Amino acid sequence: MIFLGPLRDLAGEDEREFPAPLDWGGLLQAVGPSVAAQLQLDRVNVACAGRVLADKTALNAMDGDEVALLPPVSGG
Repeated sequence: MIFLGPLRDLAGEDEREFPAPLDWGGLLQAVGPSVAAQLQLDRVNVACAGRVLADKTALNAMDGDEVALLPPVSGG
């Protein structure tokens, strides 16, 4: 699992490995309360195996899948 942007700061690390399979509930438990709170916001996305999930609660990461936690994108 890869933590990006402010989520990396909350997690205190760039990445972490988790056993597969990993579903939405398992993800929320695995990342800790501060990151889990952010993940539940609509503006934070989850990508699995290179694809941003339209419904992040449908996460079903299998062995070898990379899961990326994507904070909101801002720009100017």
